Amino acid sequence: MKAASRMALQYILLFGASGVTLPFAGLWFRDQGLSGAQIGALLAIPMLARALTGPLLAVWADGFILRRTPIALLGLVMAVGYGGAGLVEGFIPWALFWLVGATAAAALIPLSDVMTLRVAGREGFAFSLPRGCGSAAFVVANLTMGALLTQVSSDAVILWAVTAAALIAVTAWRVLPAEPVAEGGPASRLERFQGLGRLLRRPVFMAAIFSVGAVQATHAFYYGFSAIAWRAQGLAESVTGLLWGFSVVVEIGFMWWIEPWRRRIGIGPWTMLFIGAGAAILRWGLMAFAPPLWMLVPLQMLHALTFAATYLAGVQIVERLCPPDSHTAAQTLSSALSAGVLIGLATLASGPLYDVVGLKAYLAMAGLALIGALVGLWVRAQEAASGHD
Repeated sequence: MKAASRMALQYILLFGASGVTLPFAGLWFRDQGLSGAQIGALLAIPMLARALTGPLLAVWADGFILRRTPIALLGLVMAVGYGGAGLVEGFIPWALFWLVGATAAAALIPLSDVMTLRVAGREGFAFSLPRGCGSAAFVVANLTMGALLTQVSSDAVILWAVTAAALIAVTAWRVLPAEPVAEGGPASRLERFQGLGRLLRRPVFMAAIFSVGAVQATHAFYYGFSAIAWRAQGLAESVTGLLWGFSVVVEIGFMWWIEPWRRRIGIGPWTMLFIGAGAAILRWGLMAFAPPLWMLVPLQMLHALTFAATYLAGVQIVERLCPPDSHTAAQTLSSALSAGVLIGLATLASGPLYDVVGLKAYLAMAGLALIGALVGLWVRAQEAASGHD
């Protein structure tokens, strides 16, 4: 099996899991009797914890000889966390097990990204191709679970997540390329922490990942409460699955065709980030007014810009702003901020906002996108002054 296909399989399993947990975890917790505020807090805890767990796991992962080893171990931890959540009762036990499962799942993304970037650079394939396969798996998982939930209980969400996590562990162990963490072996723990500290002391780098993270964090209310809100509007779970699936189909088209074209004609990552931020302001601003189903379809198409364009721009921005020996730490810091602290705070706020103002909480997400764009303009000016395009 070619290296590109192996990395594609990793993304298929990883996003096959998140294609179920992202849109439907809130429904599962709702069916356990939790309020909007409780669901927001429970989903936000592992995101906020990523400010600590993300950097620590990056340093831990770089201590192995092969990159696939920590991926396999995190797959096992993910299975234990999500499986435990399905076996216990009560807010605190749910929060603890969800923290374990979601933390492991989140850590797998930057580790997979770093590995794929390295292998793609050596083998000559585009990073967006295997990553797009993950998005395709997200669609299939999303549609499948949406259909299943019209026939079975929401416990299927937990069973699916545990199965996918176990397959991630086995695939990493037996299928992923034997890519070394570093030539000549891993650096010492002290050197790895020092590299992380150097990144934290670079204000332009930290502002850059804040900018990317702020735009990504605008998806918080959508991830946590769109399925609940659409159910309240009278839309079946199968329709929710179709809406989510459609948005990711457009995302796949962007990754497989628009992104390679964008690179060929020389549109820079900052331009793509600003396009993504503008699309987020438009998308969430209109979603705040409970648009009908016919209008939700074109709004879901904007996911290609609010998520895919922002994500790919962020990976490229981080890669070129960090030192060559700090790619794992840099991508993990970016993930910890965008898929961690910022989206965690936004998710934590989303629960009470939904309880009080309903869909008008989307307006807060539009405001966050504007803040991300403004910070990005400052960073781009600093980068241009230092000699980058």
